[in-house]
Amino acid sequence: MSFTADVADDADAGYSGGNQVRLLAGGAQLFPAMQAAIAAARREVWLATYIFHDDATAQAMATALREAGARGVRVHVVVDGFGSKASGPTLRQWLPAPQVALQVFRPLGHWWSLLQPGQLRRLHQKLCVVDGELAFVGGINIVDDCNDIHHGWQARPRLDFAVQLRGPVVADVAQAVQALFKRAALGAGAMDELLHLARSAAPLAQARQLWRSLRLVARPAPASAPHLGATPLAPVRAALRVRDNLRQRRSIERAYVQAIRSATRRVHLVSPYFYPGQGFRRALCAAARRGVEVRLLLQGQPDYRLAALAARVLYAELQGAGVRIHEYTPAFLHAKVALVDDDWATVGSSNIDPLSLLLNLEANVLVRDAAFSAQLSQHLQAALAKSREAAAPPQQGAAATLQRGLVAWLAHWALRVAGISGRY
Repeated sequence: MSFTADVADDADAGYSGGNQVRLLAGGAQLFPAMQAAIAAARREVWLATYIFHDDATAQAMATALREAGARGVRVHVVVDGFGSKASGPTLRQWLPAPQVALQVFRPLGHWWSLLQPGQLRRLHQKLCVVDGELAFVGGINIVDDCNDIHHGWQARPRLDFAVQLRGPVVADVAQAVQALFKRAALGAGAMDELLHLARSAAPLAQARQLWRSLRLVARPAPASAPHLGATPLAPVRAALRVRDNLRQRRSIERAYVQAIRSATRRVHLVSPYFYPGQGFRRALCAAARRGVEVRLLLQGQPDYRLAALAARVLYAELQGAGVRIHEYTPAFLHAKVALVDDDWATVGSSNIDPLSLLLNLEANVLVRDAAFSAQLSQHLQAALAKSREAAAPPQQGAAATLQRGLVAWLAHWALRVAGISGRY
């Protein structure tokens, strides 16, 4: 697939100024801040997450939501039908109506339901908005930092981040989470109908009418929104970037690649699942070749062996261009963040792999602020100090060729099952 295929995507995020952005490291910082905000809510709370688990940490969050609803706050929660499948019965007890309006995005029956068209496209965003004034965005699910739903309790917390937001950007987060809830409430059928109309010769007015009724995506940046080269906005400049399967299919990937192509000093990228397409890899390699310090922090303690294999088949190509690759070994890595030069950063839910870049619904916040970048850089430097630098693997040999071919074949067919065609 090429970037030019998605001409409807706006490559420049519509930044707003006058925002407050607070970096939150792990659930240890996120959950107390969210619970305090929910406890102080006066009108409404909207929350979307991939995993809402059933451990004690999740129960405390559910209690805060339920108590807010009991005192008259309108509480809306949407969870993913795959990520929260195991905890679904418990959530219905913890978040009862009418205190909480709970919706499940693409609920699943049996595992083979994933083979149905569209079922691989999951809700992977982690969003919360309180009273339209305070928002939380990141990669942190509602589960204890030391609890892995597949591997059990761990000795050390996973590495992850989120941000707390105030200011104009909160309106975009609110629009995004409300759209998710509405889409889950209407069900996948309406979305499938819209996709069918978009691909058919149906009257444009018919498709537009259904589009307006769903309002699936966050508000696009207005045509007059200042871009990075325009008159500087008041600090802190921030933008929400969402990825969907309609108008904003490559929005997050474009934001990354655009920043990497403009880098002059450094690109530090953290992702647990890393298998970018050709355009993304070329941007990383080109930056390294022109002298930019390009460092990747990837999993050193894999939670999925196939995902780790997918990343490692790319090591030779990237390291050959001068990209330095580090593997985080103290605990599981779940952070999806990046720094470019001294004043561009992103924190969100999007991994750098086909699921996040082409299938899942994702949300990242872009921040243009030197102070925020410096703070995030401190955390990343500390993580890099605890990591090991990966040795360059052999670039040739039957085993390496077989591995690359296997990963490419699996990625190709996963995308075909999901309805995506073309080169990645």
